[in-house]
Amino acid sequence: MKNKNNFLHRVILQTIGHEKRQHYMIPVFTILLSLIFGILVIALLGKNPLQAYYNLLQGSGLAPKASYAGHKGMITDFTSFLNALTPMLFAALAVLIALKAGLFNIGVSGQMLAAGFTATVLIGYSDLPAVIAKPLVVLIGFLIGALAGGLVGFLKHRFNINEVVSTIMFNYIFQYVISFLINTFYVDPVSRQSANVKQAGRLTLVDVVVGDYKMDIPLGILVAVVGIAVTAFILHRTTLGFEIKAVGNSIRAAEYAGIRVGRTRVLAMMLSGGFAGLAGVTYYLGYFASIQPKVLVSTGYDAIAVALLGNSSPIGIIFSSFLITVISKGSTYMSSTSGVQAEIASAITGIILLFSACGAYVQYKVNRWKDERNLKMEESQ
Repeated sequence: MKNKNNFLHRVILQTIGHEKRQHYMIPVFTILLSLIFGILVIALLGKNPLQAYYNLLQGSGLAPKASYAGHKGMITDFTSFLNALTPMLFAALAVLIALKAGLFNIGVSGQMLAAGFTATVLIGYSDLPAVIAKPLVVLIGFLIGALAGGLVGFLKHRFNINEVVSTIMFNYIFQYVISFLINTFYVDPVSRQSANVKQAGRLTLVDVVVGDYKMDIPLGILVAVVGIAVTAFILHRTTLGFEIKAVGNSIRAAEYAGIRVGRTRVLAMMLSGGFAGLAGVTYYLGYFASIQPKVLVSTGYDAIAVALLGNSSPIGIIFSSFLITVISKGSTYMSSTSGVQAEIASAITGIILLFSACGAYVQYKVNRWKDERNLKMEESQ
């Protein structure tokens, strides 16, 4: 048994023991553990795990299906997948920036809702031409989200109100106030959701004919790519980015260095809320065209797993967002084809979050094994 443990330790150390590789190898390691655990869960249900995972790829347009409906194909499934990926990227950026400042923005879903509803009412129902309406949707989404996030940052700075508590409370406030407004003024009597926004204000081009296909083209994916680049630039190339990371690492050290901690926290939460607002408009005026009352979308909560899984890196969240969206987007097709309930996909996402949260512990254990190995080598010499 001891020999087996030593062999396992050696394999792990050779794989993820190098310090320069740990920042990306440990997330990969935790993902593999999560997927293996998911295989066990699916197998216990009496289903074929490999087939179920392949169905996830098929449902996301990353693998061909056995058959397609008219004007549909693998490319249309993939553009629909990109449409779902876009708000996830923005939501993950929102969580990431807050984490860098040592804050936990659990109110991304509420900020998404506030921004999406405001943009819907002001622009989505207006008669503005598309060339004006679409940029305004993006601008309003960012501003409303920034105001919502900035308010949380101000309460943290001025009254030391824990941001987890305040964001949860704001989630409830946004959820029920906006639900009241929708049901009172903007409800569709048939769907019981808000009336659909007009195409001019929507951030997704719907049923665009390309050859023999009709596909939905998400315009927001381009904004998301720019957002990732801007976030990386701010964090690594600007004074504000340095201050945000300094405050997140040590408040006392930041204060000693002359950094205004309160101001930095408020700005960080404004940026976080701004990206949450962009997630909201690309979700409610992009991926969907209406808002369901009394419902907060899971995107804001899934984004926590995405940010942790991406090692709180703007580049890392591209890959982690891709993975989480594959699981959520492909779950319906997996359910209909393999008979594995779509809720299992949510469970796998939760398992990924659990294992990714253990990344720091994995790093600690690996470094400890490495130190013990080095000590034995020195003693043997």
